[in-house]
Amino acid sequence: MEFKVEYLSFYVIKGESLGESVKSFRHYQTLDEVGYEQNNLKWFLDGEFSRTVKRKVDVMPKTMNAPTKIGRFIVEAGFGLDSNPNYNLFARLRQASDLSAFQKESYELVNSFVETTSIRGGAMIIARAKLIKYFDEPFLFIMKCDFESKVASIADERNLIQEVEMAIHAKNIKSIQYPHMPEEGMVSEWELKIHQSSHSRYFEDFLKFVTYEPSVPEMMNDQMLGMVQNYLEESYPENLPEREKESEEIEIWAHKKERELNEKWTHDQVVDATQYLVEQKPDLELKLKLDGVAVKGLLSQYGENIHLAKLGDRYVVLIEGESFQFENGISPIELLRPSQLEEVIQKIGRAQMIREVAAASEEPPF
Repeated sequence: MEFKVEYLSFYVIKGESLGESVKSFRHYQTLDEVGYEQNNLKWFLDGEFSRTVKRKVDVMPKTMNAPTKIGRFIVEAGFGLDSNPNYNLFARLRQASDLSAFQKESYELVNSFVETTSIRGGAMIIARAKLIKYFDEPFLFIMKCDFESKVASIADERNLIQEVEMAIHAKNIKSIQYPHMPEEGMVSEWELKIHQSSHSRYFEDFLKFVTYEPSVPEMMNDQMLGMVQNYLEESYPENLPEREKESEEIEIWAHKKERELNEKWTHDQVVDATQYLVEQKPDLELKLKLDGVAVKGLLSQYGENIHLAKLGDRYVVLIEGESFQFENGISPIELLRPSQLEEVIQKIGRAQMIREVAAASEEPPF
């Protein structure tokens, strides 16, 4: 992808990471097309615009801390994009008629940005560039490069190295791209794309009038809590103390990082709930561990290929299929002639009886 940079403003933000008690910023330079072509920023940013646009992103991220997200401008029903303050700020930058106007609007953007929480010192670049192959309308790129700590450069024969006070690196660039380009040659004026490390959230703090689709885990949590609430209402028609107590227990359980099996629903109830979720997103994953042994599949496989059961007081996971596939180094298991399932269940049952007898013999007589 070949981009033609029309305007670019460069700022340095001095934040709390540099020992500053008050966040401040300084405008270094605003360049036009000719100035950019002759500036060292060209080799630093060449290719970054294309990488930003090509960076893959899911509308509904698979993890809650996905670094790349699609945002959508929030407007009241019946109102257009021009009622959104974040959109208006971007629109003024895209429509700036000359270098002075672009510098003025970029200054306003950085001035708002430094008010966000947990911001680090670094370089802030606001660029307007056209993708020559497809569009006459320009893209807006807002790039933040945090300062690197403990950076050195080669000095001379005597000192060998010297400390670089303010160093930035292209690999750590965090960015906002507007508008979002879902496919080559197609743009969505209602959407933008942000890319930031998982622990950073200042772009989201800055864009107060932008909303994001929930991640897959967040969506599942919300859907599950809704179904559990319906289950409690059906189980306890009246708002009894038992219903309130179980509701509180479910709320605590749902927000645990690692959760145990609750043993509340029947197999058929679980199948109905999984089908409801799978209809909305067929590729939902199923991940669980049984005593440290990991099982990974699709939620749609529960009840079909993946089964959970109990044998006495112990849990069993059954996975059925037509063929095995082994990876990495070979192992003796690959030479196995499998026993029939009934024999394996009998073997597990005998082991369970032995454990129970051993546990009983260890109990004190009184």
